[in-house]
Formats: sequence, C-alpha cells, structure tokens
Amino acid sequence: MHTRHTVLLTGGTGFLGCSVARALVARGHSVVALARPETPRGVLDGVPVAFAPGDLTDTDSLRAALRGCDALVHCAADYRIFVPDPDRMFAVNVHGTRALMEAALAARLSRIVHVSSVATLKPRTDGTPATEEDAAHPFDAIGPYKRSKTEAERLVEAMVMEDGLPATIVNPSTPIGPRDRRPTPTGRIILEAAMGRMPAYVETGLNLVHVEDCAAGIVAALEIGAIGERHILGGQDVTLAELLTHIAGLFGRHAPFRLPRAPLYPAALVAEGIARITGREPMLTLDGLRMAGQRMFFNSAKAEALLGHHARPWQEAVADAIAWFRAQGMLP
Repeated sequence: MHTRHTVLLTGGTGFLGCSVARALVARGHSVVALARPETPRGVLDGVPVAFAPGDLTDTDSLRAALRGCDALVHCAADYRIFVPDPDRMFAVNVHGTRALMEAALAARLSRIVHVSSVATLKPRTDGTPATEEDAAHPFDAIGPYKRSKTEAERLVEAMVMEDGLPATIVNPSTPIGPRDRRPTPTGRIILEAAMGRMPAYVETGLNLVHVEDCAAGIVAALEIGAIGERHILGGQDVTLAELLTHIAGLFGRHAPFRLPRAPLYPAALVAEGIARITGREPMLTLDGLRMAGQRMFFNSAKAEALLGHHARPWQEAVADAIAWFRAQGMLP
C-alpha cells in the first residue's frame, strides 16, 4: 500500500501535466494544480483537482500554493523549439525551478519529482540508445530549451546533494497522445502530417511514448523512486520517416520525401525572421535542423526495472493523438 500524498502539481493544465493529474487522482493522491488565472483549464474538466493561483516567476505564489501539501510534482516548463526571447524561457525553466525547489525545502516536503527531459542527455554518436549515464553539460545542448532544461536538472541534482532536497528526477522522451491542445512541437508534426501538409521532411530519430504511460511513470517515481536518481521514461525509437510514412498510410496518401539538411539553413533563417514578425512558431528552425543531425534514441530499461514503467506501441499513441485532434475539430 503506497502513501497517499497531497501533491502540488505544476504544469497541470499542460499536455503532460493533465495526464499526470489524472494518474495521481487514479492512485488516490490529492492534487493541487498551480495555474495562472488566465490559463485555460478545460483539459482538467471532470478531474477532481483543486487549483492554486500562481506562477513559477512569482515566489510568493509558490510558497502559498505549497501550504498543506506534502509532495510536489514539477511538470511545468516552457517547451518551444523557437523562442524569440530566450530570457523568458530561462526565467521559467531555470530560475522558476530554483525558486520552487527552495520553497519546497522550506515547506519540508517528503517527496518531490522533478520532471526533466531527455533533452538533458547527450545522444550517442554511434546511434545506440542513450541511458541515464549520458548526462549532458548545458554547453552541449542545442538551443535555449535544451540548455535551460539541462541547467534546471543540474541545479536540482546539486540541491539533492548539498541541501537534502528529497527529489527524484524523471526524463520523459517524446510524449504524444490525447489532450495536446497547443499542440507541442511533435504533436504539431503529427497534426500537419495527418492533414497532408508535410510532403517532405528532414530525417532524424526520436523516441515516442504515449503520454499516459509517461504520466504513470511519473507517479511511480513519486511513490517508489529513489531520491537523487534519474529515470528515462521512454517508449520506442522511431525515425521521422517511419512516423510520417505510418501517418500517410492511415490517410491513404503517398509517403513524404526526404530533404537534405544543409541547403535548408537559409530557408530556416527566413522562416525565423517571418516568425519574429508574425509571432507564429515556424515549422523550420535553425535549432531544429541542428537537432535533426542527432538521433534522439533512448533506453528506458532502468525505469522499467525500478519503477515498473511500461510503454504501449507508438502506433497506438499516434492513433490516440489523431483521434483527439479530430474530436476537437482540429483535424477535419
């Protein structure tokens, strides 16, 4: 029988966080979701959670939200590949994480799960899946998102060692599935491909995991994860060609064709310039092209052995994502 906690959940109105909220409630935990007053909360309709007003950049709101809680799941992050203002991303992902963990220490919480990312790990150059041992230095990371997540993870590790922070770290790979309302960068690829708007692609490799399987792993880390340990919560390694060919087949279309990376850098530069004017996130970015040169393949054996992590086939996650997009009217 596991201990039932009152959990402050950050990022609960986001894609991964709303599945974490459901998984926590299903396991008997009480959930308090930190949310800005203006943030849409529809993804948590029908889920018995309380809300605490707050923001990772407002330390007083974090202290207030933690009152009455004995555990924390920190799932909030600014997740974008293209950011016109990296300082804002670092304010949330790094400084916000530090402020939250300091508030958690002051509140004397018994359990903390820091939801990091495989962005904090170095992909292996030989193409084999990386493990928890392949920790990256922030200077290794490509782009503001990966750098900020790596800095945040390193500071949590330091607080575990130096301050006794009772935190377990999890590293989700690439969650996909239902309730991706924004959508996330990978969800956007799935949606665009489903609508037939991706006739071509730049090859890369990624690790796909159903968002609900990832959420279950996060709750397991809260209940039985060892303090100071890092656990990859992944699914299956898939090339982008495999993903896009699969989606094309679902809609009876021809598979898209592969483009070389090098000639696309000028186009990415133009796309980013347009994005700075329009405010719309570009499909093609300089950092995205740089990341495409790495195969983001990962091994989840540690989480499977220690947390009971299990990932269903990636094709089921794609099907659930498409079904949800269609139900929301995002996909004709």
